[in-house]
Amino acid sequence: MSDSLGDGTGHPTNEQHNLYERWAEGGLAASIIGEVQGGAGYAEKPGNLVLNESSSFKPFEELATRGAQNGAHLWMQLGHAGALAYAPTSIPKGPSALNLPGLSCEELSTAEISQIPDEFARTAGLAKQVGVGGVQIHAAHGFLLSQFLSPLFNQRNDAYGESIENRARLLMETIEATRNAVGPGYPIAVKLNSSDQLESGFNEEDALKVVEMLQHSTIDLIDISGGTYFPGAKSASDGVKPGPYFAEFAQRARSVTSKPIMLTGGIKTHAQAAELISEKIVDIVGLARALVVEPSLPNLWMAGKLPNPDFPRFSHTPEGGVTAWYTMRLTEIGEGKDRSMSTDIDQALKNYDKRDELRTEIWLSHFGKSNAAN
Repeated sequence: MSDSLGDGTGHPTNEQHNLYERWAEGGLAASIIGEVQGGAGYAEKPGNLVLNESSSFKPFEELATRGAQNGAHLWMQLGHAGALAYAPTSIPKGPSALNLPGLSCEELSTAEISQIPDEFARTAGLAKQVGVGGVQIHAAHGFLLSQFLSPLFNQRNDAYGESIENRARLLMETIEATRNAVGPGYPIAVKLNSSDQLESGFNEEDALKVVEMLQHSTIDLIDISGGTYFPGAKSASDGVKPGPYFAEFAQRARSVTSKPIMLTGGIKTHAQAAELISEKIVDIVGLARALVVEPSLPNLWMAGKLPNPDFPRFSHTPEGGVTAWYTMRLTEIGEGKDRSMSTDIDQALKNYDKRDELRTEIWLSHFGKSNAAN
């Protein structure tokens, strides 16, 4: 999840240290920090982390140490928002120029595209250097590598467009560069959409072809998810189908890869998680919102307790409100205030927006507004 707990200069905060330590002590196997950028130019939010040669490594080292308590792993999700870069701090660019309601971006040049794999690779190398246990390359949810996979975002007619083999080229180049940077024994995962859940977007047939490509790569884990932040798109949780959301696709992926598969999305109960494992649908269960409502859920489940955690019920859901509520609850956990669990979604949204405004000011003061890899 994007915890949005960076300090506005791309560095971890004490609340972030506390959050990942709390989850580690709660019994999970691995936490994945989203999103960690290689540069300041294409962040998803001003609370993202930025790890490059200009960063102060000490806060990242502390995060790596505290998130690895109790035998847990701490991994970094390597991101690049591309066309969905946060406009107040960025000049969004994607595979193709777009001018749509709620989404406007310029087109990345071939020269700019050629630099992207090396940026991911440098950040992965530094993640390993500061003690982080692994990395996940984010190619889902409508961010840059996902944009290249999707015909809705990617209307190029060069080596990075049209066929799925070309649209997946940047992802495969990024994997190769990242592996070269971290060496053969360091875990690399890829987060991949089963589909964009949009008409004429990235679909399951394309996704299966990408899974086949990943089978022949050096990655260690495929994390299946779905949906996109394309303006107007519904999230998986808005659908009528109960979770887990992408289990059927995970079963299809099994037929084309022997790589370990993780599934993230809509897994809310112990019974759901146990069935996914016992039926060999997946190898690893990914929890997001369930770990926000109860950070110690893995320990509780192993003790036979709280099989069906209580999720908040909101009287109404303003646009962006549910994401804001869960994000601000992450802050409460980091501050040690998580037992209150207020369901005031309007106040959560106000607090969320206000924090973005404050951190935007810090970000612009520290980095400026540019697409340079600061």
